[in-house]
Amino acid sequence: MELFGYEINRKKAPTTEKSFVAPDSDGAVESINAGGHYGTYMDLDGQANNEAEAIKKYRDISMMADVDSAIEDIVNDSISNIDDEKPVKLDLDAVQQSATVKKAIQTEFDNVIRMMNFNDRAQDYFRRWYIDGRVYFHKVIDTAKPKDGIKDIRYIDPRKIHKVRNVKKAKDEKGVSFIKEVNEYFIYNDKGIAAKAGQISTPSTQDQAIKITKDAITYCTSGLVDQDKNMPLSYLHKAIRPANQLRMMENAVVIYRITRAPERRIFYIDVGNLPTGRAEQYLKDIMDRYRNKLVYDASTGEIRDDKKFMSMLEDFWLPRKEGGRGTEIQTLPGGQSLGQIEDVDYFQRKLYQSLNVPMSRLEAQSGLNFGRTAEITRDELKFTKFIAKLRRRFSTIFDDVLKTQLVLKGVITEADWEDIREQLQYTFASDVYYTESKEQEILRSRVEVLNGVAPYMGTLYSKSYVQKNILKLTDKEISDIADEIAEVPEEEHMVGDSLEAHREREHQKDMSGEPNEEQTSEGE
Repeated sequence: MELFGYEINRKKAPTTEKSFVAPDSDGAVESINAGGHYGTYMDLDGQANNEAEAIKKYRDISMMADVDSAIEDIVNDSISNIDDEKPVKLDLDAVQQSATVKKAIQTEFDNVIRMMNFNDRAQDYFRRWYIDGRVYFHKVIDTAKPKDGIKDIRYIDPRKIHKVRNVKKAKDEKGVSFIKEVNEYFIYNDKGIAAKAGQISTPSTQDQAIKITKDAITYCTSGLVDQDKNMPLSYLHKAIRPANQLRMMENAVVIYRITRAPERRIFYIDVGNLPTGRAEQYLKDIMDRYRNKLVYDASTGEIRDDKKFMSMLEDFWLPRKEGGRGTEIQTLPGGQSLGQIEDVDYFQRKLYQSLNVPMSRLEAQSGLNFGRTAEITRDELKFTKFIAKLRRRFSTIFDDVLKTQLVLKGVITEADWEDIREQLQYTFASDVYYTESKEQEILRSRVEVLNGVAPYMGTLYSKSYVQKNILKLTDKEISDIADEIAEVPEEEHMVGDSLEAHREREHQKDMSGEPNEEQTSEGE
């Protein structure tokens, strides 16, 4: 198949470095090409089936109430839509380029955000990426006018696209195999790479697949890879087992409550001297006439009357021969301690633990403490670091799209991009009040430590040491503060002198009995 999509022309310089190990894979299906023939494998259908099944499981458990609540906490903390603030901003302070280039980069970043409709759909994209463990976008480019840049960015269902790596090997003069070349592309099929879970695609369906260039697709995985199956995983993967256990435990608890809560009865039916066969038929007729049959449907949570199914709700019907005490009805007491749900709470905690969500958020009555941020629990601190890791991983989407846009429009070259890539910083919006409270608390703690070491400055500690190690200031911040301090004193002295002079004049007027300006205005 021919490659579909635009490909950025790169200058490939001949390399002399040799390695017998291919670059680390992010879950792509690998095909080994050695000596002009396919060597080992390219199990596209098998791996696609595994991924389709995994994505289906992820989406299934994401619909559980407890899992959905945890996901909402993660998404809301990662992508904050507060007032009219943009979810993500580009920080170019560290970029070593001219002001014109910085302005062009900022403009193209705004265009990329607009084409992705990221300001409105940021949480939707992040939620899909978190649940599926991967997200794909198609960069639509006018091949006739590539310098116009990206025209549109469209979301792709991860079940319809897959990455393929073609690894070409060669042997040196000593007969050692080494990696000669690694080519990557994407396979897209509108009907899905694997039409059904567990079903190998037929040649007819493979004919509908499209081979797409690497530069035409922007994608981001979770970073978690199953090393055995070489398959990207979702952050929900480790929550599958506790989620299923919690679901079964909740169903078992409901069934137990329904079956043990009511009082059951024992019916002793007098059958007289009837033979065994007729006695059983008589008992059955009486039982069908008077009994109620209630069953619990675990899929809907409903209770219905259905006599086709057996359940523990049935009363006991026992025959009694002539000569006994006759027909009698006894009542069995219901179950005790039905309000104990420690087992359900245990599996619920295990679920939240697997999702890296603090246990305190399970408590329905737990309030939000707006006091000292030093009182934040260790779980909340770990959760904050986890959110920062998710943000950093998700921001790689902007890198690829922005790089394509800047290179196509000629703002920078690929070589320039490699230089400025590490200098770009993506700032995600967060809770303003919590951020301010945290910063104030941190500053307050640093100032307290500073007051403690102030008597020893100049003897045991230098000014530079205190600024860098106690106040945690960078070299740039230290330089900026020094420049501001050098400019401020004259103004402060002038303001201070004028205020002191004004107070002295007002004091003299009061002593002489002359009305001051405030008294005169009040009298008028």
